[in-house]
Amino acid sequence: MSFLPKLEKMIVRHQQLEDILSQGTLSSEDFVKTSKELAELSDIVGVAKTLLSYQSEIKDLKEMIAERTDAEIKKMAEEELRTLEKKIPDIEKQIKILLLPKDVADAKNAILEIRAGTGGDEAALFGATLLRMYQRYAEQQKWKLEILSLSETDLGGVKECTATVTGKNVFSQLKFESGVHRVQRVPETETQGRVHTSAATVAVLPGSRRSRYSY
Repeated sequence: MSFLPKLEKMIVRHQQLEDILSQGTLSSEDFVKTSKELAELSDIVGVAKTLLSYQSEIKDLKEMIAERTDAEIKKMAEEELRTLEKKIPDIEKQIKILLLPKDVADAKNAILEIRAGTGGDEAALFGATLLRMYQRYAEQQKWKLEILSLSETDLGGVKECTATVTGKNVFSQLKFESGVHRVQRVPETETQGRVHTSAATVAVLPGSRRSRYSY
């Protein structure tokens, strides 16, 4: 991974900043600057440490599999190895996003819009699925998602929805959701088992920088 040396430098710098702050000898101005730099590094350093931990575990498991003769232990190690290896792509994706140049709007809250596209009732049901997905993700991130307007169908689908999402670095994490989302599936109302393609448009706009829900 080409970004690994950069991550290692960030981890070292993060530790240096923690050590500097712990000494308690900085002026007020330097304390603010150092704290800000530390906060900016904290998210990516946390993910980077997770990646390095997974890589270390994977290496140890491969060595164990190569050296062990006990079939049961090898099988357990191989299962754990597969589980860890499946996690690596998601971790790498997070890191690549965090390494992107910062957008001035990244720290802002967000306005989320969902509109059902082609596909009729099934597209609206897909819109409802997207809304529930963003609601659960907001809960996991300890954000607050508040619905401002909602147009539903008789089947519980979402034709249009506008919501605000407030919390820490909301826009930086949601902005890549903007665009057309598609799903291919057999609707519950489909009697002949045909696959339908449905679409919904998601728009994510920067909101205010601060709110009473931000932290």
